[in-house]
Amino acid sequence: MRGQSASRRPNIVFLMTDNHRWDLLGCAGNEIIQTPNIDRLAERGVRFSNSFCTTSICAATRASILTGEFRREHGYTFTMPAMSVQRMDRSYPALLKQSGYRTGFVGKLGVEVDPRAPDRMFDFYRRRIASSTRNPYYREADDGKVKHITTINGDDAVEFIRTSSQDQPFCLSVSFSAPHPEDDHIDQYIFDRDLQAFYEQDVIPPPPISDHEYFHQLPGFIQVSMSRQRWFRRFDTPEKYQRMMKGMYRLITGVDRQVGRIVAELERRGFDDNTVVIFTGDNGIMIGEHGLTGIWLMYEGSIRKPLIIADPRLGGSRHAVTAEQMTLSFDCPVTMLDLAGLPIPEQMRGRSLVPLMRGETVDWREDFFYEHLYERETIPKSEGVRTERFKYVRYFERNPVYEQLFDLAADPNEITNLVGDPKHGATLRALRARCDELRDGVGGPYVRGM
Repeated sequence: MRGQSASRRPNIVFLMTDNHRWDLLGCAGNEIIQTPNIDRLAERGVRFSNSFCTTSICAATRASILTGEFRREHGYTFTMPAMSVQRMDRSYPALLKQSGYRTGFVGKLGVEVDPRAPDRMFDFYRRRIASSTRNPYYREADDGKVKHITTINGDDAVEFIRTSSQDQPFCLSVSFSAPHPEDDHIDQYIFDRDLQAFYEQDVIPPPPISDHEYFHQLPGFIQVSMSRQRWFRRFDTPEKYQRMMKGMYRLITGVDRQVGRIVAELERRGFDDNTVVIFTGDNGIMIGEHGLTGIWLMYEGSIRKPLIIADPRLGGSRHAVTAEQMTLSFDCPVTMLDLAGLPIPEQMRGRSLVPLMRGETVDWREDFFYEHLYERETIPKSEGVRTERFKYVRYFERNPVYEQLFDLAADPNEITNLVGDPKHGATLRALRARCDELRDGVGGPYVRGM
């Protein structure tokens, strides 16, 4: 290490993508997608192969990442009032700023906050989102040129690093809109035109359970849900599937290019030996499994996401490590505060990943609670528990309540619902009780409007 970097609080760069499945990275075993810069982060650090969100919808899960709380606790999702100054004063960027960090934010915040909050959270704030034709991927940048927003995000991140000092630690949060689609655009995945040649000769394999027979096994209310409606936009023909998936892959490769720029700027400015880089996603996305797409539901494609942490201060024995412990979205803010040497607020539900990064043996969670509470007629609310082997889901507003139980070890594609199988009756009863216990610990049964 150069100079006295080992004695300084580390810089932190927190990189987050949108609707990014855990398996759409080269380092996660995908042999088609090209993500060399993100893969190099994994080579220099720890890749957490079992990372999940606790609510798969961007507004609510991003509020959880900011605050470290469950959706029932922070109360925020789409259509809800803006998050208050008081709550944002307890967010990870505000706490880091209060402790002396220079804080920056670039890209998609994903939540509405009191107009006074950003100045209390960030020293550098470039909020830009792409999610619809009203907020398109291509737009005029500050220099007057029309660029893809992923490139604009990279420009803003590089500017923050260039204007940072060795005399003050910093935390830069870069939240890419990619690979989220422009939901109302016919082409959905609006990639950088410079990447057009990528994947043209490739054939993206569909999920193994994309045939119609798997769709017809679903309960009727899921068959008519938004997850099916949006499937028609993206994946209802083989040609459309290839076109949409190649667009998604190009968006991810576009993010990878900006990750390379950001890491190169850290090296150019001499920050690289004392900067921890965290790469993750807000949630996953289904890409045709069961004839569905989108997020919301508790299937693996929806809730499982990437997580890589590269800490240059750790030795080579902690490079290219794959950690299998179950990690959650709100472990990230707790980890950042721990890296900065700050106490963890009581309301933050996550756990610091620093011991796992170091290779220490620690007692770790064996299950977690999932909830989806967005008020929309075509998105059924649900809650459940995922353990290392089983997944229990209940759609609690159905009459009668509709339940699912999957043995992920024997049935990783979540095909066979074991709720009616007497051989799994004890497991079902135990997970029902565990779901109640976890739910009651974070706010209790859902009340409309909470």
